[in-house]
Amino acid sequence: MTDYHPMWEELGMDLETHDLLCDALPVAFGDTYLSQENRPENMAFYDFVVSGIHGIRPAEFIEMKKEGRKVFGTFCVFVPDEVVVACNGAVTGLCGGSQFWVPDGEKHIPSDTCPLIKASLGAHFGKTCPYFMVSDMYVGETTCDGKKKAYEVLGADKETYIMDMPQMKRPCDIEKWKEEIAAFAAKVEEVTGVTLTAENLAEAIKVINAKRAALKRVYDCRKADPVPISGKDALLMIQIAFFDDPVRCAEMANKLADELEQRIADGVGVFPAGTKRIMVTGTPLAIPNWKLHHIIETSGAVVVCEDMCTGSRYFENQVDESGTMLDEQFMALSERYMKNNCACFTPNPGRLEDIVRQAKEYNVDGVIDCNLKFCTLYNIEKQSVADLLAEEGIPCLSLETDYADNDAEQLRTRIGAFVEMLG
Repeated sequence: MTDYHPMWEELGMDLETHDLLCDALPVAFGDTYLSQENRPENMAFYDFVVSGIHGIRPAEFIEMKKEGRKVFGTFCVFVPDEVVVACNGAVTGLCGGSQFWVPDGEKHIPSDTCPLIKASLGAHFGKTCPYFMVSDMYVGETTCDGKKKAYEVLGADKETYIMDMPQMKRPCDIEKWKEEIAAFAAKVEEVTGVTLTAENLAEAIKVINAKRAALKRVYDCRKADPVPISGKDALLMIQIAFFDDPVRCAEMANKLADELEQRIADGVGVFPAGTKRIMVTGTPLAIPNWKLHHIIETSGAVVVCEDMCTGSRYFENQVDESGTMLDEQFMALSERYMKNNCACFTPNPGRLEDIVRQAKEYNVDGVIDCNLKFCTLYNIEKQSVADLLAEEGIPCLSLETDYADNDAEQLRTRIGAFVEMLG
């Protein structure tokens, strides 16, 4: 296996502390993923990515930078990857999903901030994540107050561009987001030195649309019974999609979908037919946050859908490809991205509609609404989610957790009782 220590050292990383993370990850991954039986063969690609998660893709980014290309680190599904790709740049997701990074984050922001934000800042300031180190600039967005203030802290240490997210979905807000995308495009042009044209943006839109379509194919296969892929494996695919090359991402997801469709035709599943089917909704599960799915799928149920940013929200809705002028394309991007039903919006009936729609599409037996501690937006919405699901006759379990494992047994007890209650 390639030794990436020289690369990490050149990036200015804290090698001693980073080695601790590298030593722990294979054990956690093995216990969570490699213990599964009858996994799809095409999951081997995603296992390979995780085996070199801090080496393989960062090394590709470094080679791009040697060619004069720029890397943009992003924290949200609202940032339009299409604009960066059109200017020959690369995008990597940066949200932290590990307790390992939280202590370094708490040195810079209050401990009663959500763990995703603390972990993200900890990965940057602790110099233990190459994706942060290799990024030429960060791109933030105003989707919650905690992130807004965190971007100020990050921006004092590294260039951070902020997109001002509308809080409502009126026509004027869609127009406003179009103007934000246009302003972001101007910044990307400045950083990359590449002029954005309608032609290269049209091609980039097609590339990202193809990626979304491939991910959707895999998700559609999860509607089958028996389900041909575990929720953990589907989650891993989505998590890796945030930083992988978009063309390769689509290619590998399509290969996985081909295999899953054949499994469905052959009646092959990773869980017996009739296994209780769970939808997970709530705050996103950034890599390597696999705790919830692992507990559910070792408690007698299977996760068949995620209504969250690390789930269906990431790939649902295509960008209209008919625009031939930049202004038309910016509007098409705005219209697509504003269909994301994040809890940052008020009012936010769209998220409730999405949950019920997908619960029926994926024939779920129950919904687990799981929020990260101190995530005010999703925590406030949990009552609305529970009330609507009760009206629809769909059982719902509301949970709150963080990245630490000290609540794992408590979660297992509650989830096990919920699954048993489903009959």
